[in-house]
Amino acid sequence: MTESPLPGAVNIDTIDRVLHEPARLQIAALLYVVEKAEFLFVMNQTGLTWGNLSSHLAKLEQGGYVMIEKSFKGKRPSTSISMTPKGRGAFKEYATQMRQLFQDLPA
Repeated sequence: MTESPLPGAVNIDTIDRVLHEPARLQIAALLYVVEKAEFLFVMNQTGLTWGNLSSHLAKLEQGGYVMIEKSFKGKRPSTSISMTPKGRGAFKEYATQMRQLFQDLPA
């Protein structure tokens, strides 16, 4: 790890790499503001393909950031996604670090 050149600045090595990836950041930002979302809604909002979204959700699930629930609505399968308390905390910390990082940049 390298030290930050600015006093009080965020050390870039501490940034959450799971959330920092653009597609996962987009998914996390969407899920942060809702209690639960259907897979198709997330897919439509993010513009990700079925396969890409599934892959990124798997990484977020492995990290403990999202919970995926599969069920049926009538005879149709339904997948809902929600952010876990760990995911909410990680996203909030990530947002704080990003604000601090950009705030500390010289003009």
